[in-house]
Amino acid sequence: MDLLSSVLRSPVAEDDKYSRGVVGFVTGSTNFPGAAILGVTAAMRTGVGMVRWIGPEAVGRILLEVRPEVVLQDGRAQAWVIGSGVANDQHDEQLENAKSKLGEAKFAVVDAGALEFVNFETLGAASVLTPHAGEMSRLLARLGDNWSRSDVEHSPVDAAKLVAFKSGQVVLLKGNVTTVADPSGASWQTPPANPALATAGSGDVLAGILGALIASNTLKLEAEELSLAQLALAAALLHARAGDLAAESGPVVALDIAEALRAVVGDILG
Repeated sequence: MDLLSSVLRSPVAEDDKYSRGVVGFVTGSTNFPGAAILGVTAAMRTGVGMVRWIGPEAVGRILLEVRPEVVLQDGRAQAWVIGSGVANDQHDEQLENAKSKLGEAKFAVVDAGALEFVNFETLGAASVLTPHAGEMSRLLARLGDNWSRSDVEHSPVDAAKLVAFKSGQVVLLKGNVTTVADPSGASWQTPPANPALATAGSGDVLAGILGALIASNTLKLEAEELSLAQLALAAALLHARAGDLAAESGPVVALDIAEALRAVVGDILG
């Protein structure tokens, strides 16, 4: 069985919405509401039983119009996606929501704005950090290493391994070739992705995919049948396949990638 087949499954008669996985989001803000829509849509199309979202009421109204399935309240979730579209320089309710969930969650995807304020000494969640090269450079600086963005782009494996080791978390370094590293020093890279994936919001989609995969595979994680690094790699591969499918019809925007996931997952599950 290949990796993607091992992390995806069809619902069975005994399932309910909770057993299929619940993923929560602290994403989006009044300045960047689209991040919430993109991540939530990606998680739903990857396949979970429920998606929760917490954040500003105005953003929630926009999200609910697009995704009426989303539950706009805090509660039980196996994994949380934190930080997409959350600005570190905006001291508002959503920033506090994100900081709180970083300490409370069992499993988390730490994305975008959350990478700027995550405290690895108080981080309660087993996490996947999802920086691009610029965010990785800033993470390295916070961890005591001076790497420029070009340094990261030139040596992505070394950069990812270093942050994974120093943070104690799995790292998914985004790029045309995505690099995954875990704290043990192991690393993996994807084949080059379709350049169409280089579009605003694409990373929000990837974070949603990863959150869904973690939420739907927590029993395997707890039994050590799967690792967070394997799920991170699977998310990158699934994201790339959705990008390929979306690009067949012409120019791609991030929501196209999220919506293409349904067909890609269906094809994998056969």
